[in-house]
Amino acid sequence: MRDYLVKGATHTYVACFYLFLPVMPLLASLVFLRSKYLLQYPRTLQKLVVHIRALREGPVRHFFGDVLGTVSAVPAEIQGHCVKCGNCCLDRRCVFLEQSAENEYECGIYHSPFRRFSNCGSFPLNQHDIERYACPSYFVAESVPIRFVKNIGEMQVAKVPSN
Repeated sequence: MRDYLVKGATHTYVACFYLFLPVMPLLASLVFLRSKYLLQYPRTLQKLVVHIRALREGPVRHFFGDVLGTVSAVPAEIQGHCVKCGNCCLDRRCVFLEQSAENEYECGIYHSPFRRFSNCGSFPLNQHDIERYACPSYFVAESVPIRFVKNIGEMQVAKVPSN
């Protein structure tokens, strides 16, 4: 049942994006206080179409199924740091992504309070996210299970050998 709800929400979201496409540059300019989306209306529309196509490839489903839903494959720890490659931004197809230097990108709405409602703030959620965008810097840290052993009145931690 949950899978059908996720699929339905995904299709509805994408359909609404297409339906509101003509007014999206205006909405983006107002919400993110950046007039360039409206001033560059034809370019913004082109970028929005590319953005929507990229969203249809899985990020919207991931957002409704994993970010808003119950996440089942969250590893113990993800390590690394952002190297501004732009891969996680829909493989550099996000309408808000801006090139800041050669092979370096930044989010044009990074400081907006509305960004936290997007899929962006959850990256990377799991190994699948890292692999999907071929992220060069984040990785899932291997967790080592531990067990506690009593030893004459004090607790010691013993590492359990991995298989």
